[in-house]
Amino acid sequence: MASMLFLSFLLLLFPLTISSASSATCVVDERSALLQFKQSFVIDCSASANDPSAHPKVQSWELDDENYGCCSWDGVQCDEDTGRVIGLDLSHSCLYGSINSTSSLFHLVHLQSLNLAYNHFNYSNIPFGMDNLLRLTYLNLSSSSFFGQIPSSILQLSQLTSLDLSRNDQLMLKDPDFGSLVQNLTSLEELHLSWVDLSSTVPKIMANLSSLKSVHLSSCGLSGEFPAGVFQLPKLQNLDLSYNWALRGYLPEFNMTSPLQVLDLAKTSFSGVLPDSIGNLISLNAVDVSSCKFSGDFPASFGNLTQLVYLDLSFNNFQSHDFSSLSWIDKQSKVVVFGLSGIILEGEIPSYFSNLTHVTTLVLTNCRITGSIPSWIMKMTNLVYLDLSFNRLQGSIPHSISQLTRLTNLQLPSNKLQGPLPDSLFQLQNLRALNLAWNNLSGIVELDMFSRLKKLTTLRLSGNRISLLANNNNNVFLQKFRILGFASCNLSHFPHFLQYQDELLWLDLSNNNIHGQIPRWMLNTSKESLKFINLSYNFLTGFEFSPAGLPWTRVSILDLRSNMLQGSLPIPAPSIKMYSASNNNLTGEIPLCICSLKFLSVLDLSHNKLGGMLPECLGNFSSSLQLLNLGNNNFHGKIPQTHTKECKLRMLVLGYNRLNGQVPRSLRNCSRLEMLILGNNQIRDAFPAWLGALEELKVLILRSNQFHSELSSSTGSAEFPKLRVIDLSQNKFSGQLPAQCWNAMKLADLDQLAYMGTFANFLTESFSLTVNLMYSMLITNKGTELAYARILESFVAVDLSSNVFEGEIPKIIGSLKGLRLLNLSNNNLTGGIPSSLGNLAKLESLDLSQNKLSGEIPQQLAQLHFLAVFNVSHNNLTGAIPIGNQFDTFQNDSYGGNWGLCGKPTFMKCDSLGVLPPSASDLDEGEDSGSSFEFGWKSVLMGYGSGLVIGLVIGQIILSRKYEWFLKIFSVKQRRK
Repeated sequence: MASMLFLSFLLLLFPLTISSASSATCVVDERSALLQFKQSFVIDCSASANDPSAHPKVQSWELDDENYGCCSWDGVQCDEDTGRVIGLDLSHSCLYGSINSTSSLFHLVHLQSLNLAYNHFNYSNIPFGMDNLLRLTYLNLSSSSFFGQIPSSILQLSQLTSLDLSRNDQLMLKDPDFGSLVQNLTSLEELHLSWVDLSSTVPKIMANLSSLKSVHLSSCGLSGEFPAGVFQLPKLQNLDLSYNWALRGYLPEFNMTSPLQVLDLAKTSFSGVLPDSIGNLISLNAVDVSSCKFSGDFPASFGNLTQLVYLDLSFNNFQSHDFSSLSWIDKQSKVVVFGLSGIILEGEIPSYFSNLTHVTTLVLTNCRITGSIPSWIMKMTNLVYLDLSFNRLQGSIPHSISQLTRLTNLQLPSNKLQGPLPDSLFQLQNLRALNLAWNNLSGIVELDMFSRLKKLTTLRLSGNRISLLANNNNNVFLQKFRILGFASCNLSHFPHFLQYQDELLWLDLSNNNIHGQIPRWMLNTSKESLKFINLSYNFLTGFEFSPAGLPWTRVSILDLRSNMLQGSLPIPAPSIKMYSASNNNLTGEIPLCICSLKFLSVLDLSHNKLGGMLPECLGNFSSSLQLLNLGNNNFHGKIPQTHTKECKLRMLVLGYNRLNGQVPRSLRNCSRLEMLILGNNQIRDAFPAWLGALEELKVLILRSNQFHSELSSSTGSAEFPKLRVIDLSQNKFSGQLPAQCWNAMKLADLDQLAYMGTFANFLTESFSLTVNLMYSMLITNKGTELAYARILESFVAVDLSSNVFEGEIPKIIGSLKGLRLLNLSNNNLTGGIPSSLGNLAKLESLDLSQNKLSGEIPQQLAQLHFLAVFNVSHNNLTGAIPIGNQFDTFQNDSYGGNWGLCGKPTFMKCDSLGVLPPSASDLDEGEDSGSSFEFGWKSVLMGYGSGLVIGLVIGQIILSRKYEWFLKIFSVKQRRK
């Protein structure tokens, strides 16, 4: 909602160029070219996203028997003197089809302005013929479903002052790249490429484009350091860099001559302080720095920005404040949209907020606000959008809520609100969106009650203690819903009214008690509009009618995981971008038609009974694929050569199958890969040292295969620069342990609150969505499962157990200060335990059992205060066991099989000369000392044997995903049951 408000605000400031009709008579060949262009399309207003303002302009293009003129045609502009077509505005014109390089459009060589925005060009490429239109100064192809690489012919349009290719999320600019575009189009005043995949840094020469007035580069995959000089361009009025998570930068000092009006850095990694000189930007209308990394205090000069109408400072690292410290808010008398989310403002909201009389949008989410919903809010009668989500509000929803008569959007999820829904809620006749999810609201809610809110199109009631009654009668809701969230609402069947809904975009019925088959009528529900469908965590067994492909033709996200689905894998429409059917009972092979899903970004089919060989096309069918999880199935055969061309893969999970052969060398092309899990297969290969060139790889799991070769000759300090977790256990690796270590493991001071994972951005015509995919890990150690639902970036684990390594443990391991888990058990290691292991201050688990180690246990290990698991059993160790701290908690089975050890907890006493046998008093621990001693040792040995079998499975890692869906300001969490 907030992103839509911001976009609407920008459109008010910077209206689209609209061409006007002319009285001139157009040239015959250009009239013919226009008519041919018209004939190449189908007229379908769904191609313009069913925009109410859309209309088929070309339908008015007909031959005029009197003057054969075309300059009066809708959308056509001619030169008054020559009659040549110089402007063509077919935006929002319901055009559906493709444009190729031979299109008659390129006969209009006198065109200066071309606008084809908000049509549907069927994911065709932007044609190379654009370089025929060398006189173009304005080109707008935004929101028109183009696909692929932007052609180099665009760079030939040297007279362009305005270029807009935004909101085509399947477009990319790689060859030529972003730098080439900036270098060639030096006259640009407007550069709008939002949602185009640039995947690059921002070229420094962009700071030389002195004509730039408006720059929109939202969600472009930008990274690196942003040139600070761009902020100081003399004509710059509008700068939008939002949703580029890896883009870093800082704000420079500003002077009073800057004309900057709009500054949007939301969802980037900009950091530092907000300079006090920001108060010099007296023309600023809108500032959005939400979800950045800014710190320090709010500058007092904010009070100078008296023209602000949009201000969002949410989710940064600003110092904690109480409400009384925000006195500058009183000076923002013109503010219409105001957001302070994620800033700790513990306590109740003070009443002076009610002085913001012009505020229509108030967003104070995740501020630790306590108390009840303030009564004075009901006096803010201009409120249209109120969001107090993710706080600690208690009490009931006040009956006085009905006083907010202009309210269209009410967001109160994730609080502690109690009681039933008040009847006054149903008096808000302008309400379009109501979100009460994840509270403690109770009672029986009859769905029919919401039919009183005639304008309501968004309803979220998920995660309360309510029972939603959806009657199975034929009562039809008069309104058409667009978003419905009924997760965890005790539903036992699909609400029958859904069969009358044909405009739904978002449907969440997860975490209910819906049993049996998905009914036939459900497949016809909003089949041409649904973009998001979540039926996960129910008891669904299949489809009443099993179609060849699922019927929702525009679906982007489909979640069917954790049901009881049987039969073959259901295949969604080609529009799918994220698909999960994990944790079901699906069987059969992956059909080849899955390779037609060329926009797929996330595919998770793990934990099923799928089998056969993996389709060869899996490696290349989608240049968008970021996450592929096929683990815990029955696949066999070789792993396909993967991503031999463009590769965006960040996570590949193929563990727990029966795959063989080698690790595909083509994976070296996947430079963004962060997690690779191939464990528990039948792969026969040498250690893939070439993976060390992958600069982002953090987790590598190759356990329980048939890998072989030495490691010491294939690893170096310059390889695996970000590796944090490695599991090579239960293979046939040999030779010495590496004498050089992985540098990222030496870091012990990484962000303790950051988790491993990735973001996937999705754009539809109706909403933008960012999915946070969190990696998780399950480690089994001596029969104890250590579950990491989220993996801290600071977590480091090394498991090289159950191989045939020999030689000494390298002292350099003691430099891996980030280590939490180290398992070198069940090898042929000799020598002593390095005292340098005492430097591993974060170590939680150390297993050196089943080797040939000798000497004493270093006393330095007693200073490891986090050590919870310790096993050196079945070696040749001697001397006294360290005492104190964690060593006072370890049992005898940690030391069994080392007959030269003495001290607690063993029965052997130590003296200055060596080891003494146990005394009679040591043995007399029960009524029958003999039987007690014998039984005790049998228990130790049996327990150790059991622990050994399971302990060899250390490092088992599987994927368990947790989605966090959020829009620009508010977020909706999908919770696991």
